[in-house]
Amino acid sequence: MLHVLNPATEELVATVESATREDVDTAVVRATGAQRAWAAVAPADRARLLRRFAGAVDQHLEELAQLEVREAGHLIGNARWEAGNVRDLLEYAAGGVERLTGRQIPVAGGLDVTLLEPLGVVGVIAPWNFPMPIAAWGTAPALAAGNAVLLKPAETTPLTALRLAELALEAGLPEGLFQVLPGEGPVAGGALVEHPGVAKIVFTGSARVGKQVMAKCAERVKRVTLELGGKSPNIVFADADVEAAALATPMSFLDNSGQDCCARTRILVQRSVYERYLELLAPAVESVVVGDPSDEKTQMGPLISKSQLARVRSYVPAGASAIRGASPEGAGFWFPPTVLTDTAPDAPAAVDEVFGPVAVVLPFEDEADAVRLANATEYGLSGSIWTRDVGRALRVSGAVRAGNLSVNSHASVRYSTPFGGYKQSGFGRELGPDALAAFTETKNVFISTEA
Repeated sequence: MLHVLNPATEELVATVESATREDVDTAVVRATGAQRAWAAVAPADRARLLRRFAGAVDQHLEELAQLEVREAGHLIGNARWEAGNVRDLLEYAAGGVERLTGRQIPVAGGLDVTLLEPLGVVGVIAPWNFPMPIAAWGTAPALAAGNAVLLKPAETTPLTALRLAELALEAGLPEGLFQVLPGEGPVAGGALVEHPGVAKIVFTGSARVGKQVMAKCAERVKRVTLELGGKSPNIVFADADVEAAALATPMSFLDNSGQDCCARTRILVQRSVYERYLELLAPAVESVVVGDPSDEKTQMGPLISKSQLARVRSYVPAGASAIRGASPEGAGFWFPPTVLTDTAPDAPAAVDEVFGPVAVVLPFEDEADAVRLANATEYGLSGSIWTRDVGRALRVSGAVRAGNLSVNSHASVRYSTPFGGYKQSGFGRELGPDALAAFTETKNVFISTEA
């Protein structure tokens, strides 16, 4: 059994039966049959059913949000947004069903066309940090492209995934088309990765496990999309609106308690405005309200688990020079907002993905130095650039090795634009207008016109 704990109170929320390898085998058989029928459904009807699924999510948005608060410790406002994001992803994917077109290619002696056909059964392995949205990132376009989906949620956060599967059935999606397999990663997740009946794996998680998934998929020449984390820079140039940049910094790495692959935890500030920036940053960090996730006034909640709390603590040495906020004491997995202000650029907190409310701030000299520091990590997922110089914004955007950048903001993820990483942050792109095509095979057909 999986034991789901409330991260804010450590109370038991639910127990869920853990899927075995045999359960995965059974699910693949069911999914294979359901997928064949689903692929034969007229595109307009498939889109209509996905919109009904989106409508069911919308009708139960508050219920899903409350589940997310209890199992993941998310702020209620964030959880409502996440449930809404699932709805929006399904709507967006439904709009692509009838636009999933091939091409007509000019050739001699006949007509040549390409067809985009579904892969079959897709395995989606979702993380615990954003259980609903990231599960939908793979599920929605895969279903829209005509595939069946087997979703393996994280051990600590299976409840919203199970409820989404129920809502899919209530909306009229066929039995077996979208199944949820809660379970341990090496067991249920491993069985999905290794199963010959699963055509593709979408995995979001650590680089360590992602490499194992990739290796197993390579043995079977199985497609894979990997989103493996980040250590994103927040670059503040002297010509920027330094006050705006400083005030925007706290939630760029404290949203979801820092448990965000896009968290801007490497704060790089040009030396000429470094001290001024710290003066503005300190009160902004210290004023962040940390507490009960169900309270609308709360700005940051707990970490997901005891083990994650221990990991985050290990990155903050005793007596370290830092800007610190406050956090509750007693039950719950709490850690205060922390910005380390005297850290070497190659220190663990400066290069590792901490996955908690801890950032480092480092000075840089000029544009070249900023780019060097921004790229001095094995990851390349996201980042921000603060400057009033449009030419500089374009130059630095081109030089930073990351898949998603924002200028004078921290908003780099939208369901309508591509998302993915460079380097150890993984490969493949999710979301955006091309998401459905990532779940298809391209078939070429030549038709001779010669007598």
